[in-house]
Amino acid sequence: MRCPSCGHDEDRVVDSRAVNESRVVRRRRECASCQHRFTTVEEISNDELVVLKRDGQREPFLRQKLLDGVGRACWKRPIGSDQLDKLTARIAGKIEDGGNREIESEEIGRLVLEQLLALDHVAYVRFASVYRKFDDIDEFVNELMFLRGQSGAEAKA
Repeated sequence: MRCPSCGHDEDRVVDSRAVNESRVVRRRRECASCQHRFTTVEEISNDELVVLKRDGQREPFLRQKLLDGVGRACWKRPIGSDQLDKLTARIAGKIEDGGNREIESEEIGRLVLEQLLALDHVAYVRFASVYRKFDDIDEFVNELMFLRGQSGAEAKA
């Protein structure tokens, strides 16, 4: 690993730990030349997993793209980066453990909505509006009525 400070490519691993429920390992490293400490994040690559888009295109599954989409839905909400990482790890784990080499983008969206519903209703509506391509205010109102019904059911339980 090349040191970001001096460019030397010898280092030692000071600390290593798995991140949450995911296939990610966070390593704390120290440069052998300048003793600068830096962190690397290593992820098991799942190159064969392909996303089938609505328009028929195929592209590799990228966990970062999933995190970016969830992050946009949760923007300016009281949701920490750790919560976003855990949510993304759960979704990616379900996708990767599904045993299929291909997954439709609609299935990914459904998994995201399922997780956001339990986390934050505003983020859920934001994501749903893009995922379901809301065209008018009535679609927002219908989704809000659904959420209101969900909240009422939770209160009774």
